[in-house]
Amino acid sequence: MSASTLSDKALVVTPPSSPTLMPLNTLSLTAPGVNLGAYINTISQIPILTPEQEKELAERYFYDGDVDAARELVLSHLRFVVHIARSYAGYGLPQGDLIQEGNVGLMKAVKRFDPTMGVRLVSFAVHWIKAEIHEFVIRNWRIVKVATTKAQRKLFFNLRSLKKSSRKLTLQEAEDIARDLNVTAAQVLEMEGRLTAYDASFEAQAEDDEEGRVAPVMYLEDTRFDPAREVEEADWEAHSNNALANAMGKLDDRSRTILKRRWLDEEKSTLHELAAEYKVSAERIRQLEKNAMDKIRTAMSVG
Repeated sequence: MSASTLSDKALVVTPPSSPTLMPLNTLSLTAPGVNLGAYINTISQIPILTPEQEKELAERYFYDGDVDAARELVLSHLRFVVHIARSYAGYGLPQGDLIQEGNVGLMKAVKRFDPTMGVRLVSFAVHWIKAEIHEFVIRNWRIVKVATTKAQRKLFFNLRSLKKSSRKLTLQEAEDIARDLNVTAAQVLEMEGRLTAYDASFEAQAEDDEEGRVAPVMYLEDTRFDPAREVEEADWEAHSNNALANAMGKLDDRSRTILKRRWLDEEKSTLHELAAEYKVSAERIRQLEKNAMDKIRTAMSVG
């Protein structure tokens, strides 16, 4: 049973082999990202399993690998995923995406569920559902990942609820929260800074002035009209031109003419044109050109 099953635009819910488990007619179950209202309305019609029904389905999948039984377990618990996903609405992410990720966690839980443990599937699946949603939130909440370590993840999902006001934490409050979550006060303050930061565009945006923000590009120094830089560039250009002229002056007339005709003239000559003029092969012209270029590079590097 793959995670992509619940991502399809249409999922047909067929009646189970045992009519006592899920006495439903065939339903058309759209993915939550397509039509969230229709999705929630559809899954609310799927009956909740009794302990006996759940155990029978779980044993069929656990012992016999019955994929249809696993599918029925997943479908009957989709409403619980919606309930959990709603508690993460404050992170500004699409509810349909949160439900999709929770569904993946539910399927992982069904795959690992052992009916001999003596617990209901929903109790076992909560961890897997939340784990997938947590990973999705952390991965998509900001451009830059705000939580990577175990302590940072714990703070990310608990700090806002533990803060008593919207103002900045005092050192005493940070120490109290750190004690409750078994982390350090420094980690609490660092996470508070990450949560109150914002993703800044390098270029200036229209809303920056209204929100009192300054784009990073505004901090860069404009060196286009720096007099020192202009003098330096002019000196370097003059030095390069003089070095090139001196190097060209050290070549024999034929090599100098070939370089000028091949590289400096507006209408550049081809190897075959020069070969016909000097009554040699095109390959000989290429060799003369290469040797002249090597001499130019050597002379300029020394100069």
